[in-house]
Amino acid sequence: MFNTKEEFKYEFSKRIIESYGRTVEEAHLTEKFMVLETMVRDYASVNWAMTKMAVQAKQQKQVHYFSMEFLVGRLLVNNMMNLGIYEIAKEGLADYGINIHDLEELESDAGLGNGGLGRLAACFMDSLASLSYPAFGNTIRYDYGFFKQKIENGYQVEVPDQWLRLGNMWEVRKPKHATEVKFWGKVIWDDATGGWKHVDYEAVRAVPYDMPIVGNDTKVTNTLRLWKAEPSENIPTNKDFRQYAQEVNDICQTLYPDDSTHAGRVLRLKQQYFFVCAGLNSIIRAHLRVYPDLTNFHEKNVIQLNDTHPVLVIPELMRVFIDDYNMEWDDAWNIVCKTCAYTNHTILAEALEKWPVDMMRDLLPRVYQIIEEINRRFIGFVKQQTENDNELLQRVMIIKDGQVHMARLAIAGSFSVNGVAQLHSDILKEREMKDFDTLYPNKFNNKTNGVTHRRWLAYCNPQLTSLINESIGDSWMHRPDDLEKLAPYVTDSITQSKFYNVKQQRKQILADYIKEHNGIDVDVNSIFDIQVKRLHAYKRQLLNVMHIIYLYQRMKEDSSFRIYPHTYIFGAKAAPSYYLAKKIIKLINSVADKVNNDPETNKYLKVVFIENYGVTIAEKIIPAADVSEQISTAGKEASGTSNMKFMMNGALTLGTLDGANVEIAELVGDDNVVIFGMKDNEVNDLKASGSYSSWNEYNNNPNIKKVIDSLVDGTWNSSREEFKIIFDELMARNDEYFLLKDFESYRLAQEKINNLYQDRANWSKICLANIAKSGHFSSDRTIEDYVKDIWHLNRVKI
Repeated sequence: MFNTKEEFKYEFSKRIIESYGRTVEEAHLTEKFMVLETMVRDYASVNWAMTKMAVQAKQQKQVHYFSMEFLVGRLLVNNMMNLGIYEIAKEGLADYGINIHDLEELESDAGLGNGGLGRLAACFMDSLASLSYPAFGNTIRYDYGFFKQKIENGYQVEVPDQWLRLGNMWEVRKPKHATEVKFWGKVIWDDATGGWKHVDYEAVRAVPYDMPIVGNDTKVTNTLRLWKAEPSENIPTNKDFRQYAQEVNDICQTLYPDDSTHAGRVLRLKQQYFFVCAGLNSIIRAHLRVYPDLTNFHEKNVIQLNDTHPVLVIPELMRVFIDDYNMEWDDAWNIVCKTCAYTNHTILAEALEKWPVDMMRDLLPRVYQIIEEINRRFIGFVKQQTENDNELLQRVMIIKDGQVHMARLAIAGSFSVNGVAQLHSDILKEREMKDFDTLYPNKFNNKTNGVTHRRWLAYCNPQLTSLINESIGDSWMHRPDDLEKLAPYVTDSITQSKFYNVKQQRKQILADYIKEHNGIDVDVNSIFDIQVKRLHAYKRQLLNVMHIIYLYQRMKEDSSFRIYPHTYIFGAKAAPSYYLAKKIIKLINSVADKVNNDPETNKYLKVVFIENYGVTIAEKIIPAADVSEQISTAGKEASGTSNMKFMMNGALTLGTLDGANVEIAELVGDDNVVIFGMKDNEVNDLKASGSYSSWNEYNNNPNIKKVIDSLVDGTWNSSREEFKIIFDELMARNDEYFLLKDFESYRLAQEKINNLYQDRANWSKICLANIAKSGHFSSDRTIEDYVKDIWHLNRVKI
């Protein structure tokens, strides 16, 4: 393709002319952008083809990662950096008078995910390719992302995320690999074949769009396959074509359709089966192109189920083996159970999916029939294992109370079940899934999450990367544990000073963004205290706001009380139907309006809510953080990954001992984190005792009382009803996530940070100590753990 600046310029100019019939000078910026993306994709395509050939020729085992989300963000810079062609392209474009950054800004974040689950999947794909392991991602090609968040008058407003406005130049449509997915209909016994037959179904065509996943400094390039629904040639005769076409389009229209209606629930289930069925069909066809039959399917394929959304893989694989390839049940089940592995991401009961039996039976009649048989045999297995312990049986049944419990199906049909941080995995084994651990004593294991340090440190924070490379070289790019080499520099005053300057540069970049987008002037010498994540009650953004209200009230009441200047920054989307979460966003913005415009206190206290939080904005926010807020109720956050990104970029973790915070604290030591609040076992004991009363906390702590009262006395809104739902959540519903219980501990932790930050050398030392230990939280380490314990892959050699 091109190896020099001149070759790049020739190829770029040639493609502009061939594609648009005009010269580089005449071409529109969007045309230049699309040509550049296509050139990078084609540059990667040679390696892409060689990777597929090598895996096939050497008959290598592959991992197939099924996930509803792959939050890959922008790929242009990432792919050019990984391929080592960024500087060539930058200089070549500069010769044409084109600033590469202008082209980078045109790229949309791919609308293929929402939060940590999807970002984790993207990090895993990056690490798998960079470590040269063969991997294939499967998901849906969503027409629109989760939603684009606008803040209007302090309220979240959802508008469509039209991420495909300029197309997606990374993808290649592969109609030859299209397959049919069947919904509705009924199942009948076919005497001619001696098997069950699905009839009167409605077919949808699934067409794959493949995207290359480019590894860093390796020829290995893996595939992310996005499935798009199109009308089948077998058009249903029982409905109008326009209605059928609309229902087909709905499947891929948006991530997580509103499930507050029956139709929305059906659509979610449809989505899940659609990509599972299509993905398995392509895996099986690919397998049979290399091997004579499916008896070794589990030896050559491992399917990782990222949460419960793709768990229909288990019954669908059974259906294919039995109905399409005439396997006996026991043989098929043996292969399925040796092929599938399940990652659990939550212990929140509402997030462990359950589907109504009637809905599943109607939409997926044959799959439901197979789930019934799995359940029947599972009941027999449980009775045998537990000597007819009926109470345990009732707790673990896959089909119960008219619902299919997907996490239970996942555990029964997988050879491995993993949590995503040590504390989370322990809670699964010892509490939430204790019965299953009794039934399957060697099935549960832990794989602490990680993030790709290339994306979340090297590429998004070039200033810090330069400082690290200048100190210890760049071997950490391939061996993230080499960041430990920074340890001797942690106490070096020159390195501390350089780090402080780097942080100030990154804070200025974010301050400029905030000024442009929010119209708020923030002081780069203030403490940047940042909480960015999905908005959910258990993540306790509300605790953060309550503390801000406390600080403001205290400064207004007592002119001698002042804090070191502090800028509190939030970024969060609330699910469209999550009313409480949306009210918390409104509260943050109402508090910000009042606090930021109060001349008496705004030198000391500013509050900023950054709208439409996503990967690209995170790449600006995270390097600028002084304090990383990780304040979920202990025992509720499975892992968290923003905690790792902040740590890598030299921020101090202010957190509870929850999720991966526990491991961060263990690694860096008590002096380099600020931990507060109840521990998981204390939360559990308090719940079990039934003795907790939010009214007691309210009545016994004047600070809390003043904060809570301000929610309903008109302080933050002329209507006293505006934040009544938040007041009720804390008081009438007894503060489910113990914000009031942890408030005083949190207040003291914030006070500690206030004091620590004023010793600049010591603060820099703490931040450098965090960076030095952060290599452990690279997704490279996580992937190596999966490979060693679960997947058993070999590297691809090209």
